[in-house]
Amino acid sequence: MKRCASVVLTLLILMSLQGYCAAQEKEKAVPRVASFWQKLKDNVVHCELCPRSCVIKPGQRGFCTARINKDGILYTLGYANPIAVNIDPIEKKPFFHVLPGTNAFSIAVAGCNMRCLFCQNWQISQAKPDEAASYDLPPQAAVDQAAKNNCPFIVYTYTEPTIFYEYMLDISKLARAKGLRNGMHTCGYVNQEPLKELLKYMDAVNVDLKGFNPGFYKKMGSMAEITPVLETIKTIKKVGVWLELTNLIIPGQNDDPKEIRRMCEWIKENIGDEVPLHFSRFMPSFQLQNLPPTPVEKLEEAYRIAKDVGLKYVYIGNVPGHPQENTYCPNCKKIVVGRIGYEILENNIKDGKCKFCGKKIAGIWK
Repeated sequence: MKRCASVVLTLLILMSLQGYCAAQEKEKAVPRVASFWQKLKDNVVHCELCPRSCVIKPGQRGFCTARINKDGILYTLGYANPIAVNIDPIEKKPFFHVLPGTNAFSIAVAGCNMRCLFCQNWQISQAKPDEAASYDLPPQAAVDQAAKNNCPFIVYTYTEPTIFYEYMLDISKLARAKGLRNGMHTCGYVNQEPLKELLKYMDAVNVDLKGFNPGFYKKMGSMAEITPVLETIKTIKKVGVWLELTNLIIPGQNDDPKEIRRMCEWIKENIGDEVPLHFSRFMPSFQLQNLPPTPVEKLEEAYRIAKDVGLKYVYIGNVPGHPQENTYCPNCKKIVVGRIGYEILENNIKDGKCKFCGKKIAGIWK
């Protein structure tokens, strides 16, 4: 499908959504009781969804701002009220080894359980879901819209899907029953029990591996820890859900070649050499507007390191037209998927294999 057509479809979807209006003008959806929490003394609750492990007093919210304690019961404020609903190319997520050239019905709810200083979507990720302008989109309506608009994938993206866990899970179950697939782009900051439950209904996950230095995570992600993210990555791979990784390279922050090499070696040792790795170009944003864009040479250096370590599928993102947007057969080295930006120029994969030499190419191709 042409990308200009996908823009038109997005506009038609937004026009067809019922009940859209500014937050202050519409009645907010009734909060749903959250999953994964325990009640403590004096109506205090302990949220067990993510490693933040928030202990929340009555009337207060968790770190993500999307979960609130009301009279000793933890509620999610991010149910059926997405801040963004779009049809995107699947390549935008980015998924480069998943149904090239198809469209993804993309959903986001305001909020995040990190506060990265470099966030590209900070206007919505740092908003509160019950106070932001949003759409009224129950799970069944989301699935119906995806099917109506011929989107084989529903992808939970833009913000952090973990914070609207219950909404995402309910949509995913309905989508799976209807024959649609589910994917998400996540920071990976989620506890193992809710992650494993969610992965039963996920087909593809892209995890932001923001760096490979605990100090970087603490500095850039409001005292986040890297270990739970690495555990998330290993679990996704272990259960057999398709996995891709994105590493945003920020000048002077996480671009040390030695650190990049350690990250690539960890990837190869723990999840294998066929997991695609996207090195993405940083553009000044949010609280790091004083930094320059990532030099293309730095991205190319990271690419060479990853290939030298032995990773088979490595990409350079946010540099439209760069030759490392293409997928190359690891055997014959020919282009099996040619791209410019989000546009597919050629697809030389047949029955999951390189049509030139017959080498199996890891991914979801049909």
